[in-house]
Amino acid sequence: MERSEFYSSQAGRRIDAPSRSRARFAIGDIVKHRKFDFRGVIFDIDPVYANSDEWLEQIPEDQRPDRDQPFYHLLAENDDSSYVAYVSQQNLLIDTAGDPIDHPQVPQLFEDFRAGRYFLRRSLTH
Repeated sequence: MERSEFYSSQAGRRIDAPSRSRARFAIGDIVKHRKFDFRGVIFDIDPVYANSDEWLEQIPEDQRPDRDQPFYHLLAENDDSSYVAYVSQQNLLIDTAGDPIDHPQVPQLFEDFRAGRYFLRRSLTH
C-alpha cells in the first residue's frame, strides 16, 4: 500500500498515512458517539490518528482505538457543555435526530443547515 506524510500541529510531527483513506463521514455531517452521550458536527478529518501519543495513551488500553483509521474533529455538545472533540471513525454513528448543533463556533465555520447537515462557509472551501 502506498504511503504519504502530512504535518500535524496537534502531534507536533509528521504523520505517516496511507495515500488513500476512506472516510465514512464528511465535513458538515452530524454524528453521535457510539459509547458516550454527545453529538457534534464534523469540521475536519484526519486520514489516520494525528494527535499526540500522550492524548491516545490517556484512553484505557482496552478501549483505545486503532491509529490507522480516520479521526474526526467535532464541534461537540452534551447536556452540560460545548467543546471540541477528536473521535475515531469506529466510535461514531450518524445522528438521525435532524436537530442542529448548539455550539458557539458553528456560525464561524458553517453558513447553512439543511436536511440535517451543515454546509461549510464558502470562504473556507477550496
